[in-house]
Amino acid sequence: MSLLSDLETRTELSDKLRNTYVVTADFLSDLIKKTCRRFPSSSQSRKTVRIERLIQSQAWTDATLALIDLELPQWRIRRLAYDDDEWYCALSRQRELPDWLDQSVEARHADLALAILSAFVEAQRISSTSRRTSVPAVPQHENPIFEPVCSDNFA
Repeated sequence: MSLLSDLETRTELSDKLRNTYVVTADFLSDLIKKTCRRFPSSSQSRKTVRIERLIQSQAWTDATLALIDLELPQWRIRRLAYDDDEWYCALSRQRELPDWLDQSVEARHADLALAILSAFVEAQRISSTSRRTSVPAVPQHENPIFEPVCSDNFA
């Protein structure tokens, strides 16, 4: 799948999550098929079986939290809050940092499971686009202020 089509899929999923009012087994299964790379995981079959059981028992919030644990093990819930008839969910890689230093992903929805799912999709989008290496990358754009000049004296 190309990066452009992957971004389009993530945008479509964000819109679909925003416009959905209730989680269903079909909706969650479709979302898992589109976003999850580790599901079903042969190396972590215990976790995938647990997620499948949670979906069958319609435990949407627990299934979503288990998905985060399987797919994004470095992300944790930083904050869950209910205010003005909406749930607010913030996921973070480094919960120990103060709020103003942390780069968390935030989402909101009237349904708790959908708020967590929206944050999950956004965290996956961020994780997939930021493929980090151990060596810092050199910026590939040229600065228009500086131009190379030949300073050799050929006379």
